[in-house]
Amino acid sequence: MTALLDSIDIHVTSRRVLDERLNEAVNTLQELAMLTGDHGILVVRNRPGHYTAALSDQVPFGMTHEVVR
Repeated sequence: MTALLDSIDIHVTSRRVLDERLNEAVNTLQELAMLTGDHGILVVRNRPGHYTAALSDQVPFGMTHEVVR
């Protein structure tokens, strides 16, 4: 059995790279979410330049929520 990747850590130093990495992470997680149809995506800004994108059962399927800590 293969474990699903359910979170992606993103560390960047420029806005352009951030946009690219966030888009890649969300696209990857959308594909995984389609397998079960019961998780949305949560993107958390942990601190400047450090983000986590993850599947979340607290976010409705088909939605992406953003949180700044």
